[in-house]
Amino acid sequence: MNKLSGKTAIVTGGNSGIGFAAARAFVAEGARVAILGRRREAVDAAVAGLGASAFGVVGDVADLSTHERLAAEVSERFGAIDIYMANAGMNNIEPSQAVSAESYDAQFGTNARAVFFGVTKTLPLMRDGASIILTGSIASAKVLPGHAVYAASKAAVGAFARAWALEFKARKIRVNVLSPGPTDTPILEKLGVAESDRPAFEQGMASAIPLGRLAHAGELARAAVFLASDDSSFITGVDLRVDGGIALT
Repeated sequence: MNKLSGKTAIVTGGNSGIGFAAARAFVAEGARVAILGRRREAVDAAVAGLGASAFGVVGDVADLSTHERLAAEVSERFGAIDIYMANAGMNNIEPSQAVSAESYDAQFGTNARAVFFGVTKTLPLMRDGASIILTGSIASAKVLPGHAVYAASKAAVGAFARAWALEFKARKIRVNVLSPGPTDTPILEKLGVAESDRPAFEQGMASAIPLGRLAHAGELARAAVFLASDDSSFITGVDLRVDGGIALT
C-alpha cells in the first residue's frame, strides 16, 4: 500500500470503466487525483466515490482548451503532477466503407489528437521522473472486424509513447502504453451489447481469450499502478498488454 504516497495524478476519462478503476486505485495507494470527463453528473458521482483526495473537471478531450483549463486547475490545486494517464477513448465499430468523415474525425480526435495535446499541454506541470500512461488497445496489433479507424488511432498512441520515451528522457519521464483486452466495463453497453445479450456475448468472447474470461477493470487498474509507481522504474516505451492472451490468437 501507499506506493503512490505524496504523488498527484491526472486521469482523463476517469469517471467510469478502466479510468475510474485506475483513479480509485491511485487514491488507495496514497495519490491525489484529478479526473476529466464529459458529463458533469458522471464526474461528480465519480469524485464522490473517490473521496476527498480527488476533484473533477468537465470537458471534451478533443477540445484543446479543455487541456489548458485542466492544467490550470491542477496547477492551482496540486502545483505539479507525477502521473498522467490518458485514458479517454471512443470506438465506432463499423466496416470501413460505412465510416463517415465525422466518425473518423471523432475517433482520431478523442483517441489520438486528445492524447497528443493532453500530454504536451500538461508537460510543463510534470515533475522530473513522472510517469505517463497511455491507454492503447490490442486492436492496434490484432485485426478485429470493424475496427480499422479505431485500431489506427490506437496505433498512433503507441507511436507517441515510443517517441516520447526518448524525447522526454532528459527529464527521466517514463512513457508507457497500457493495452486492455476485452474488459467488463460500461463500454459494452455503449457498443450496443444489450443486458439480455451479455451472457452470450461474454461466453463468445471468453472462448477467444486464452485465460477464458473478460478482464475486470480492477486488473487494468493494478497494471496502471505498476506503471505509475517505482515498481516499474526501469520500464519505458513498452506496450503492456493486459488482455488474457487474446493478442496471441
